Amino acid sequence: MAKKTIADVDVKGKRVLMRVDFNVPQDDSGRITDDRRIRMALPSIQRVLEGGGRLILMSHLGRPKGAPEPKYTLAPVAEKLGELIGQKVVMAPDCVGDEVRAIVAGLTDGQCCLLENVRFHKGETIKDKDAANDPKLREEKDGFAQQLADMADVYVNDAFGTCHRDNASMLTVPQRMAGSPRVVGFLVKKELDYLGESLNHPKRPFVAILGGKKVSDKIGVIKALLGKCDAVLIGGAMNYTFMQAEGLTTGDSLVEADKVDEAKQLREFGGDKLKLPIDVVAAAELKEGVDTQVFEGDIPDGLQGLDIGPKTIQAYAEQIAAAGTVAWNGPMGVFEVKPFDKGTWAIAHALVDATAKGTVTVIGGGDSAAAVQQAGLSDKVSHVSTGGGASLEFMEGKPFKAIDVLDEA
Repeated sequence: MAKKTIADVDVKGKRVLMRVDFNVPQDDSGRITDDRRIRMALPSIQRVLEGGGRLILMSHLGRPKGAPEPKYTLAPVAEKLGELIGQKVVMAPDCVGDEVRAIVAGLTDGQCCLLENVRFHKGETIKDKDAANDPKLREEKDGFAQQLADMADVYVNDAFGTCHRDNASMLTVPQRMAGSPRVVGFLVKKELDYLGESLNHPKRPFVAILGGKKVSDKIGVIKALLGKCDAVLIGGAMNYTFMQAEGLTTGDSLVEADKVDEAKQLREFGGDKLKLPIDVVAAAELKEGVDTQVFEGDIPDGLQGLDIGPKTIQAYAEQIAAAGTVAWNGPMGVFEVKPFDKGTWAIAHALVDATAKGTVTVIGGGDSAAAVQQAGLSDKVSHVSTGGGASLEFMEGKPFKAIDVLDEA
């Protein structure tokens, strides 16, 4: 999946339309509480501006329903980006229309504008499968995408977190720009390099760690990784579905009853490669400072499993220490609430120790990425992905149309 990058394009004097992922967390007042996603896009942004390009940035924020919603405006992002790059970022009032075209036409070399939230238009999120069966939806999606495409000479995808979607700004726009340069930004290139290399050409032993709430979210990726890895370590609430599949009682733990049979099949398919927790930390309620107990095997009624236990932490840390490559997606417990953060933090620190000894460590976005960031360890592992769902689908081996459409290197 080698693709041309923004470094391969002479952008001087050209209008460069770049899809970024500025879906940043905000507090109730709209203040950005974590600007990491903006900072991660800076290398691509600066490459265009320093090269004399006229940069048009587009992104979504939140989940508006296809119409403007003030709380989802990108205006705070434009202000923060301006601070980070040391120059004014023109905030467009919309992402298409006459006023927006006038703003883009007025850009000079090295200037930057940010379009308003692309999800303020229904055409952005219409799925191709729906548009294929409804001419009105197809016309709406294509029309919206064409207006975006008409403003640009170059298309850049630097939004890995949405690369698994067929949104208009991700797929339909570059389709409409056939014949013009269509490339990846430096962030997407890094994602493809690390995820692709770790999955397709791993240093062995190759260990995957999968956590989170639901087995249903990860059935496909567990199957895929069992075919590639030397060991797959399970944590998080989905462990309790596996426990029931093995005939153990799980008390009040979160269990997907309709997935027990599939968990049993995965257990049989994985054999010794699929490692389940030896012990779990349980409590009567999910509350900070609550009394806890550690159980091996059955969890009594009235208690719920909320983290992996100390023996599991030790066993998993030993697997990580011996690995050549480790991919981690999903926390080991309810890490947002103490004391059920211990398993997740222990895995994070084990990854840091392994990285220091030469192991390739890739954190697959989502909650596990958030945990590593909260612990201040992001720069001490090999790579922290910016895509939660995207990294999972990449690990599962699903095709990414939004990447496939771009120019081959």
